[in-house]
Amino acid sequence: MKISILQRGGTSYLIPFILITSCFALWGFANDITNPMVKAFSKIFRMSVTDGAMVQVAFYGGYFAMAFPAAMFIRRYSYKAGVLMGLGMYALGALAFFPAKYTGQYYPFLLAYFIMTCGLSFLETSCNPYILSMGDEETATRRLNLAQAFNPIGSLMGMFVAMNFIQNRLSPLDTAERAQLTAQELEAVKDQDLSVLIGPYLVIGVVILVMLAVIRLTPMPRNADKSHSINFLPTLKRIFGLHRYRYGVVAQFFYVGAQIMCWTFVIQYGTRLFMSQGMEEQAAEVLSQQYNIVAMIIFCASRFICTFLLRYFCPGRLLMTLACGAVLLTCGVIFLQNTWGMYCLVGVSACMSLMFPTIYGIALHGLGDDAKFGAAGLIMAILGGSILPPLQASIIDCKELFGMPAVNVSFVLPLICFVVIVIYGNSVKRAK
Repeated sequence: MKISILQRGGTSYLIPFILITSCFALWGFANDITNPMVKAFSKIFRMSVTDGAMVQVAFYGGYFAMAFPAAMFIRRYSYKAGVLMGLGMYALGALAFFPAKYTGQYYPFLLAYFIMTCGLSFLETSCNPYILSMGDEETATRRLNLAQAFNPIGSLMGMFVAMNFIQNRLSPLDTAERAQLTAQELEAVKDQDLSVLIGPYLVIGVVILVMLAVIRLTPMPRNADKSHSINFLPTLKRIFGLHRYRYGVVAQFFYVGAQIMCWTFVIQYGTRLFMSQGMEEQAAEVLSQQYNIVAMIIFCASRFICTFLLRYFCPGRLLMTLACGAVLLTCGVIFLQNTWGMYCLVGVSACMSLMFPTIYGIALHGLGDDAKFGAAGLIMAILGGSILPPLQASIIDCKELFGMPAVNVSFVLPLICFVVIVIYGNSVKRAK
């Protein structure tokens, strides 16, 4: 008899699964409306790519800072309480864009991003293992891949909003033209651009508050909330003693770094490429974002396909195979200085689709109630999205290296990340 992936002990978790899965789309929206903001803030405040990448430092730094406090909160209370706390902080950070705009400064926006992602850290620390618990353990990785398949749907919405309601509505003045403005003229343009930028964040803040109310009023399962004792250090010692988990955290660090680099700097990669073909800067940026949306559509479709394939293939083997594909495509991104390089960068997303939930599911397999702290370690690994993009940005700022565009050379960092994932997938495959 076929086992439903949303049943356990005769109990159906369909409604809770739908509500928690919707949170995956909500944080996908936050992630991918933010990636193009590196370029937007760099232009608005006339900063280098490295300074603009501080958006990613603040964004993913919040994940790192709040992961274990979130795990302790969830262990003390419940997964549902963690979800509600996460949604509340997400809404607070998004709505903080309104006062940040009136300061006219860059750093209040970074604080708003940090608050927002402290909420996202609560959400991801809660939702991922909560989904794993909504059914039998043998179907847990498939269930998480299914839930994570809705994350890129939110990401697509974030990209669409970023392109049509922010990038297309910012002042058409390019970087060089802004440099020629007087201080008063530049301030007026900056104020107008910031008004455009904050609008979508205020809307999503209100949407999040509505979602918080819906989940608060809905009965949710408590089968995974068996222990409320913290036992912080003994639990950490226990879970980090497991090879599968310990190296899963390392693999997740490099995967998230690779994902954020590929999706953030596609704008810089495409802008250089299309401007070299005679296109204006703003048009090149918008076209690059369109390629990014295509990449996300491919990512979304590939995740559904990979969820199906996991019924027949070992997760570690499939992870290793797709990571090998990502290595080959990233080599194309580095060495091809034409539209084919952009095609390779778009194609990398098909390979990345399986990675986050599969590494997550493999690492947490068999942890039981320890999964609450195990999840925190894997969410802290999202720090890779904070540390690695600024390193890539510093390479891009060099303009040219080894006789090649620096933006092409910079993709050696994602290449290294994918090699790490190949090694992890192979070790898990052999362990099985």
